[in-house]
Amino acid sequence: MSKKHVAVLMGGWSAEREVSLRSGKACGSALEKAGYNVTFVDVQRDIAEVLAKLNPDVAFNVLHGSPGEDGTMQGILEVLQIPYTHSGVLASALAMDKPQAKIVMAAAGVPVAEGKLVSRAEAAKSHVMEPPYVIKPPAEGSSVGVFIVTQEHKHPPQELSRADWPYGEILMVERYVPGLELTCAVMGDKPLGVIEIVPTSRFYDYESKYAPGGSRHILPAKILPNIYQRAQKLALTAHRALGCRGISRADFRFDNQPGGSGDLICLEVNTQPGMTETSLVPEMAAHAGHSFGELVTWIVEDASLNR
Repeated sequence: MSKKHVAVLMGGWSAEREVSLRSGKACGSALEKAGYNVTFVDVQRDIAEVLAKLNPDVAFNVLHGSPGEDGTMQGILEVLQIPYTHSGVLASALAMDKPQAKIVMAAAGVPVAEGKLVSRAEAAKSHVMEPPYVIKPPAEGSSVGVFIVTQEHKHPPQELSRADWPYGEILMVERYVPGLELTCAVMGDKPLGVIEIVPTSRFYDYESKYAPGGSRHILPAKILPNIYQRAQKLALTAHRALGCRGISRADFRFDNQPGGSGDLICLEVNTQPGMTETSLVPEMAAHAGHSFGELVTWIVEDASLNR
């Protein structure tokens, strides 16, 4: 039985704090069962001081959003010389910046949605793209702050004009891709299975992702073998192009509508995928024959510096 000391970094102060706490609890409990010495760390602004005192053998990063997914925490861990899980400084920062990530992925041959950056004032004033289109913050996860604008909407979402709007003054606007929601994880250098996500609401929003019963997951996705294999290939290509390590998950839209384009479009790559009871990566890993305990053990043993 291993006695390696693992600090599970969770919580933080992003909009995804609650999900991270659930991910951390699940991962830490599984690691304890696997024989690791686990310390649960609810990350606050003094995290560098806390980690310096703890001096764990490995930091298991299950933070979502800033500061855990944008390269900030990875930089702290590099300075402290504490081996850590998932992607390194550059890949984390790049994947979190959706517009820059799209440029890199497109250059590697991964299809991405047509889009542009606009100010919040522009997006709130009038349609900046022919509907249907999607408005999203350029550096948030879990569909936080995302709006789908259809032909039925005469005006942009009124929420964009809120005085307490929390997601920044620059927004990303993308062409809406109709059809299926697909996702595929990469574990090490191998793509896992492809899941079709069927949300119970109109799209795969925050509630659909994390509320029990918020969505159905079809694994393996019921799509043609060539599309299934292409999604796996593109997930791996995106993972490599961004420089990801450990586990990542690529999200896609597949336009299978009658008379549709047939496009398979990559929306984004998540370098810190959720690890809750409703999360996708544990489900894909189980389909590939890895129990949850085996998955988190693999992630810990894959940890390193200079990622």
